[in-house]
Amino acid sequence: MKRIGLSLAAMIILALSGCDVQSQNNIGNILKNIPVNGTPTNLEIGTGLKQALEIGTSTGADQLSAKDGFFGNLAIKILFPPEAQKVEKTLRGLGFNTLADNVILSINRAAEDAAKEAKPIFLSAIRQMTIADAANILLSGNKDAATEYFKRVTTAQLMEKFRPVITASLGKVGATKYWGDAATAYNKIPLVKPINTDLSSYVAQKAIDGMFVQVAQEELKIRNNISARSTPLLQKVFGYADQRR
Repeated sequence: MKRIGLSLAAMIILALSGCDVQSQNNIGNILKNIPVNGTPTNLEIGTGLKQALEIGTSTGADQLSAKDGFFGNLAIKILFPPEAQKVEKTLRGLGFNTLADNVILSINRAAEDAAKEAKPIFLSAIRQMTIADAANILLSGNKDAATEYFKRVTTAQLMEKFRPVITASLGKVGATKYWGDAATAYNKIPLVKPINTDLSSYVAQKAIDGMFVQVAQEELKIRNNISARSTPLLQKVFGYADQRR
């Protein structure tokens, strides 16, 4: 990768790391006045990518935490766990369609309830991103490079955060009751093997998977859709990336 000027970036980042809040604000004002024409500096690449990712992850989290954010999106809608799909089929065959529908609706509502917890985790990961990380993500040529970065650095945090929220949400929206009713009804059928699915872990993992699907869509939008580059800095940085491909 062609080296881009680093001196201004280095000075500002070193200054930011050792300044009080007022001084950081003053330096932030300097950043706002960096020219947005020509070849971007490393600092501009890092700032521009972080700006784009903040927009994309915030938009994604907001969309998924809204009503039907999961339930209304066929790409990420959460269904019965794979090992329990025979349970759904059997219950529907016995006329328990409403019970099966309630299970699916409630687990998606729980995922929507938990999705709002993802935003601060993503924003923290963005703040910790180095200039080298940002340059590699922007110029690597992989259109999901940022999403893959988030998978590496946030999955464990997301699971740790999502698991208790999902557990609480499952109870709040009635999923625990509906799932218990479905399991009880199924387990009463003669000769079937009782089901014993950890619903909280399953829904938490599916919710995280859905978050990354949404983040990937937002990343692709900013990379490919010029109109999605909503600031001069985004236009400069991603325009430069376009030329490097």
